[in-house]
Amino acid sequence: MPKRALLSVSDKTGLVDFAKNLVTAGYDLISTGGTATALRSAGLSVRDISEITGFPEMLDGRVKTLHPKVHGGLLFLRDNEEHRAQAKAHEIEPIDLVVVNLYPFEQTISKPGVTLEHAIENIDIGGPSMLRSAAKNYRSVTVITDPADYAVVAGELAAKGDTTFATRERLAAKVFRTTGYYDALIANYLAQRLPEPESFPETFALPLRRAQALRYGENPHQVAALYGQFPQHYQQLHGKELSYNNLIDINAAVRLIREFTEVPTVAILKHTNPCGIGNAATLAEAWDKAYATDRQAPFGGIIVVNRPLDLPTAQAIAEIFSEVIIAPAFEPEALALLSKKKNLRLMLNSETSAPAPGLEIRSCVGNSFLLQGGDADIVSTAAWKVVTKRPPTDAEREALLFGWRVVKHVKSNAIVYAARDRTLGIGAGQMSRIDSSRIAIWKASEAKLDLKGSIVASDAFFPFPDGLIAAAEAGATAAIQPGGSVRDAEVIAAADERGLAMIFTGQRHFRH
Repeated sequence: MPKRALLSVSDKTGLVDFAKNLVTAGYDLISTGGTATALRSAGLSVRDISEITGFPEMLDGRVKTLHPKVHGGLLFLRDNEEHRAQAKAHEIEPIDLVVVNLYPFEQTISKPGVTLEHAIENIDIGGPSMLRSAAKNYRSVTVITDPADYAVVAGELAAKGDTTFATRERLAAKVFRTTGYYDALIANYLAQRLPEPESFPETFALPLRRAQALRYGENPHQVAALYGQFPQHYQQLHGKELSYNNLIDINAAVRLIREFTEVPTVAILKHTNPCGIGNAATLAEAWDKAYATDRQAPFGGIIVVNRPLDLPTAQAIAEIFSEVIIAPAFEPEALALLSKKKNLRLMLNSETSAPAPGLEIRSCVGNSFLLQGGDADIVSTAAWKVVTKRPPTDAEREALLFGWRVVKHVKSNAIVYAARDRTLGIGAGQMSRIDSSRIAIWKASEAKLDLKGSIVASDAFFPFPDGLIAAAEAGATAAIQPGGSVRDAEVIAAADERGLAMIFTGQRHFRH
């Protein structure tokens, strides 16, 4: 008895050639709708699915393969005597190979102005059902959902007359990944349309397609890949392919630079931590201020700017080795100069406005994941409260805003000393806040930057007065912190004793 193959595809890439290989391997072809038309146009003999089921396609093609003679032919166990008897009694013949790819739901919903009705019409029902039935019985059935697998299957059929068990098992796993991705797309699309979408539903599906294989992860012995859609507003203009660490650093850099829109700003980051930020009338001046904060850490770092990168700034940046430079545009002379550095990656970031904060996802113990809402990118001053006897001066308030914008992007425990237009010292990631403060003071000293008249920003409350006292002794005249410690009164008293102005923001910005 000849084997039978059922073909029903939206993507007809390579279909005819593969179908010819099936015929050569002794398969009868069964098909539906447009797929059958395409095969017949190529001169192939094809039976309509209605001939198999004895039932016409109906409801505008919504019902055609949802039939026991299709799913029975896919699911019955060939080595089960009772299954064989039932199949014979109901005139169900085996279907040995299935080629199905799904209605283009993802492409449909990505089109501008797509209606709900049009999206729903592109939700495939019969396709996933056939794929799942065939994949469940992969011991006997070969199932293909991706044209990229045609060559392997055709090669095995030509060489051995059948596919190997290993190939059928691999293709079955691919089917369930494909249908899982497809269902997650539909679930998320419909959920986002709800009047009050659930922030954290009981079950959560994240549709992810591999966008790019990476050379390695954080270290060369770790494998890695990028999943999901790489943001369209990014374009790599020059340099080696992006690494795992580059991508993490780029994300941190872009989040930081979103805080600054009013004046030209340069930020330098290393291992996602800011190590220098400056504001000025020109990018070149802003670079000088940012680089002056720390002249050692920027080696091999990430540089991000919020204005088109000009030649004078590029010439200054080119004096040190950097991994990535990110800008909304590169002037031709600047691009030509920096493109001479083969190991430097140049990234165009054409994003015009900050996106709404989405979900942040982290892997946790075992196969669990942590989800949280994103920390709003742009600082709001509406809830700020002066808690000391002396309010900050206008100049201090500007510096406090600058420092608070920066400190929320520094790993906890985070301390930033700043002026109104530049960072002066940054302490990050220490086990105690006083240690972060000491590091920030030491960094400023190494850079020969005077902290007299500076402000100090802390991403979380000072748990004891010692951190604030250290800041005052270093020369800070104003402080900004969330507040909320049981010792807030002691910290406020320490500030008042030293004539410091202090603001409580009421909002913490831990970054673990």
